[in-house]
Formats: sequence, structure tokens, C-alpha cells
Amino acid sequence: MRAVRPISLTLVLVLAAPLTACSSKPGAQAWAAVVCTTLSPWRSEIDTLTSRTQQQMTAETTPFQAKENLARLFDGAATASETARAGVEKAGVPDVTNGEAIADGFLSSLAGIRDAYGHARNGIQALATNPPTNFYTEVGKVVEQLSVEYRRSDLDTTNLESVELRQAFDSLPECQ
Repeated sequence: MRAVRPISLTLVLVLAAPLTACSSKPGAQAWAAVVCTTLSPWRSEIDTLTSRTQQQMTAETTPFQAKENLARLFDGAATASETARAGVEKAGVPDVTNGEAIADGFLSSLAGIRDAYGHARNGIQALATNPPTNFYTEVGKVVEQLSVEYRRSDLDTTNLESVELRQAFDSLPECQ
């Protein structure tokens, strides 16, 4: 009877290696936790930068100062968005139905947001500061284009629904 035990243990160890390789994708809870932990500071940074941008749009500064400040703000938002995108990419693909499409959707959305802020930064940097009235009119156009691109980058979840991920996002403290 004792000889059976080592053979069974060997069999379990031999079979465990391929099974571990097959399940290298994080489960819904683990993936959602990493994504939420990654996106939380990004959301805070974007909120802060959005608030600063609104303040900058109404502050009485010279066009040159406004141009520098807005370019810096949009650059910060682009950088924060890329950091978030890279963090979500490191999370991998969740082990759920349509996991690859869901992960790709998150990555595409964050890349689009990053690019929108990058375009806004470049648009602001390209503006002439004289005459001042034209500068502020053009800033308004850049900000409006940013809004359009940002909305276009929204994550379309209609085809990316996962019951497991929804439950994870709804229940994890990191996601609240």
C-alpha cells in the first residue's frame, strides 16, 4: 500500500505543472484588484489636473503663462494616463469569458485618453500668444477637441460584460 502513495504523489506533481501553466491568467478578483489599484491614483491625478485646467482657463494670467501652464497640465495628464495604461497592461488578461477583449478595451481606452491629452498639449504648444484674444479663442478650440477625443476614448462595455468582473469591481474595497 505504501508504494501507491509515492506514485500518486508523483502523478499529482507531474499533472500540476501543466495545469499551473494553463491557469497563469489572474482570476476576476485578482485582476480587478490590480486594475482598481492602478486606476485609483490616475483618477485622482486626472481630477486634480482637470480642476487646475479649469482654474487656469479663468485665471488672469498672460497668454504666455497660460500656455506654459496648460501644456504642463496636459503633459501631466498624458503621463498619468500612460502610467495607468502600463499598470493595467501588467495586470495581464483576466481569466474570464472575453478576458482578452476586456483587457484590450481597458488598454485601448487608456491609450486613447493618453493620446487625447498629448494632442491637447501639442495643440497648446503650437499656439501663438499674440494677439491674446486669438490665443484664448484657440485654447477653447483645443480644449473642445480634447473633450471630443476623451469621449471617443470611453470604454464601451456593451460587449465586454463579465459577471465575475462586475462582481469583483462591485465588491472589492480597492474599487470603491
